[in-house]
Amino acid sequence: MVKQHVIDSKGFARTVNRLAHEIIERNKGAETIGIVGIRTRGDFLAHRIAQKISQMENITIPIGSLDITLYRDDLRGKINQPQLKTTDILYDIANKNIVLVDDVLFTGRTVRSALNALMDLGRPASIQLAVMIDRGHRQLPIKADFVGKNIPTSFQQQIQVLMSEIDGEDSVYLLETEGGNE
Repeated sequence: MVKQHVIDSKGFARTVNRLAHEIIERNKGAETIGIVGIRTRGDFLAHRIAQKISQMENITIPIGSLDITLYRDDLRGKINQPQLKTTDILYDIANKNIVLVDDVLFTGRTVRSALNALMDLGRPASIQLAVMIDRGHRQLPIKADFVGKNIPTSFQQQIQVLMSEIDGEDSVYLLETEGGNE
């Protein structure tokens, strides 16, 4: 595997800061916002964005974590079922502008699962999508409202988002198999 460093720790912090500013601007403040992170890295990213918004707007932003395991369409018939984590949204999402946060947007299937899970919890005023990386290759008609960075990829490439909370560093890497570019 060949690794290309796409975003370093300083760039990562700037990107989180920019995403927070764009979310505030689009929602004309933070009073109606609720933030929900898709487990695992989307959850950590959501907490960082919520913290930035709270600092800028001097308001506490309701935040939650969403486990989409039971909503995925690619697990049927698999012998090794994934381990369930918990959904932890301790506020009423009804009539809130929910900002759904994930690290990488690829086919759109994870986001579709998250939308289904959210709708089972209530009816928000709107759902907006914020992602650190959009790598293309959508299989569903899903588009992020807030994108940290667009990185067009081939199917042989992968995006690896690392976060200090679980990986010890804040970085984004583009991974390629040696000798295989399309």
